[in-house]
Amino acid sequence: MEKLKFIDLFCGIGGFRIAMDQACKENDLIPECVFSSDIDKFCQDSYENNFGDRPAGDITKIDPKGIPDHDILFGGFPCQPFSIIGQMKGFEDIRGTLFYNIASIIKEKQPKAFVLENVKQLVGHNNGKTLKVILNVLQEELKYTVRVAVLNALDYGLPQKRERVVIVGHKDPILFSYPQPMRPFKPLSEVLESVIDKKHVASDYIINKRKERHQSAYKLSIWHENKSGNICSYPYSCALRAGASYNYLLVNGERRLTPREMFRLQGFPDSYKIITNDTQARKQAGNAVPVNLVKAVILKLLPYVAKAMDMNGVLKDYEIA
Repeated sequence: MEKLKFIDLFCGIGGFRIAMDQACKENDLIPECVFSSDIDKFCQDSYENNFGDRPAGDITKIDPKGIPDHDILFGGFPCQPFSIIGQMKGFEDIRGTLFYNIASIIKEKQPKAFVLENVKQLVGHNNGKTLKVILNVLQEELKYTVRVAVLNALDYGLPQKRERVVIVGHKDPILFSYPQPMRPFKPLSEVLESVIDKKHVASDYIINKRKERHQSAYKLSIWHENKSGNICSYPYSCALRAGASYNYLLVNGERRLTPREMFRLQGFPDSYKIITNDTQARKQAGNAVPVNLVKAVILKLLPYVAKAMDMNGVLKDYEIA
């Protein structure tokens, strides 16, 4: 059987890779990651520890010609300010942004498809001009058919409200559509650990202050305090954030999430090894892609890029049930 080759750009701790591996396994396909890249040393450590190969470093210093050929490109490119974008000059507009490096690789390697992920705010950034430039490059200059959607991890089985922009592109005209919501999401009782270290418990001052101002309607909930100091609680988590305050999310208003709980909220299996300290784990989980969400997208895309060998050795479209 032919291997499906993919690359994992801005790979972080490997959310896209886990999603691809799971999606292929469910459909008797063999995935092969032929290249990965991330500039963060701690992410490189986690990725290598879990997948056996160490991601390359700074993508801006890597020649696209040296990247192996691949069928699918995955990229959760950083949401750094796109201040250079706005004049609708295509490639000239995106030089200096990390999206340019993705576009250059797509141009050079011509994968069958790509899946890009970013924060929801990308849609409205600079009055929509940023996304317009990105789509112009992908569609008009690179000649891919492209679709864009804002998807929520809460709709794909994860108890976390996390909205992300997902951009899917493919070379051939296909009938790709985004996955339908798959509620209900997993209950918090299946995510939260029963035994935790005391270090995760908030101070009496924080607990009392929260409970004076809020009373939850749910027996098990995660309390969220926004920048204005307003407190709300739900039977799911608000979006994990890498740079959020230590007490941003509290289980029943009393304790912080453990690293394993944060990784579960992002859809990482318990077999995933967490090798960093709590601070780095919180950062890694907060920057990760929701595995279930991107897996649902990949499952919809696989029929159009997967190939299998028939009895005569002739390539044919691989149909996924």
